[in-house]
Order: sequence, then structure tokens, then C-alpha cells
Amino acid sequence: MTETVTALRDGVAVVTGASRGLGLQLVKGFLDRGMRVAGIVRSTDVLSSLASESDGRFLPVTANIADPEQVKAAFAQIKNQLGPVTILINNAAVYPRRDILDETPASFMDTININLGGSFFACHNVLPVMMDLGFGRVINVVTFADQAPIPFAAAYSVSKGAQRVLTKVLVAEIGDRFPNIVFTDWVPGALQTEMGLPDGLPPEKAAQWGVTLALMDERDLQGAFFVENAQVLPPRSKKERVVQALLGQKPVARSLD
Repeated sequence: MTETVTALRDGVAVVTGASRGLGLQLVKGFLDRGMRVAGIVRSTDVLSSLASESDGRFLPVTANIADPEQVKAAFAQIKNQLGPVTILINNAAVYPRRDILDETPASFMDTININLGGSFFACHNVLPVMMDLGFGRVINVVTFADQAPIPFAAAYSVSKGAQRVLTKVLVAEIGDRFPNIVFTDWVPGALQTEMGLPDGLPPEKAAQWGVTLALMDERDLQGAFFVENAQVLPPRSKKERVVQALLGQKPVARSLD
């Protein structure tokens, strides 16, 4: 185990949208790895039993992820009660099924503020801590909704697509200056959750992949894109393929299994 992986584990993992589904399973996955974990949720009632069973390693924190002041207070509480955050998984999201003709400016922006704003607000609070540490991991849970929008999902598709742009912006802004703070996009797949499909992938299985990805200490994962348990490599130009062939280099997609 590398020093950075050990340091990641010695810190605190934060999962937003942690009350159920994938978020809850991610929390349990980090706890199984012996980590201290904080879950940001709208209500901590459903997590009280898990908190009491975790020997003080799990802290549920109440906050509306769309409210920057509440998010700021949540991260201050996490730092004070658990310690510095080394891993952030931006998982919180809503998926209102609504005809675009029925959208209002308020309803549209509510979705944007949760799905996109929540990710930015969380990053805004955690990055100064990671910069002080000199390392950290941020994973944005994204989808393909922006590439293939479906009816009744306008705000969701726009917000999740913008979340992928946010990852690119973070890489461009932070990646060179702090190369050990690594940002990654992850599509966990169609899950068997309220927002997913009845016959979808069990969230506990996807969470195993998410935890593994969060603990991978590899700088070249900066800006990487994963779908379920596999990395999707970016397309290469003809020139890049020729140069890599001459140098005997062949990009290898990583697996999370």
C-alpha cells in the first residue's frame, strides 16, 4: 500500500446523498475499510442506528446540499468532529420526472442547485483542506443523461451534463498546481434504486467499485472517466496512436474488480 493510499484511509471520506441507495452503500463500504466517514443528508434520522454501531467512525450531518451556507457549516462540523477530509464523493442528486412544458424557472433551478450546485459547494469547502494536505480524491457521480437526453428529464440532463464539465474545470484549474488532488468522473450504472431500475445493478455492488476507485493512488487517473467497474479511455488521434506504437506504449484501461 502506498503512502498516499494510507493517508487517504487515515483521513475522512465524505459522501453526499448518503441516506439511501448508492450513497448509503458507499458509506458502509468506507466503514468496512476502517475509515472515518461523514454522510451529508437532509435528515439524519434514517442513519441514527448506523451511527450508533460505528464506534464513532460515522457522522451523519444534516444539510441541504443546495444551500452553500448549510454545506459550509456541514464541512466545518465534519472537520471538527472527525478530522480533515481526504475523499469526497459527490453523489447527491434528484431526478424529477417532469415535462419541460411544466418546468418553471424555480423548479428547473432547484434541480440545478442540487445536482450541480451541491457538487460545487462541496468542492469549494473541501479543496482548501486537500490543498493544505497536498493530496485528496474527488469523485463526481455522473450519468450519460447529457449525451442522450430523454423526455421528462430536462433539468436532470442539463445538470448532470454540467457536472461532467465541472470535473473538467477542476482538472484544468487545480490539476497542474496540486497533482495529488485527483478528480474523476464515475457512472455507476443503472442501479436498483428509487432513481434507477427495478432490475438494475445492486447498489452495494456498485459501491464496492466506487470505494475501490476512491482509494486508487494514481496521478494519471486525473480527469479519468469510469463506467461501472471499468475505465473508458479517451479517443486517440492517429498521431497519438503512431507515436505510442513507436514507443511501445499502449494505454491500459483499469478495472475496479
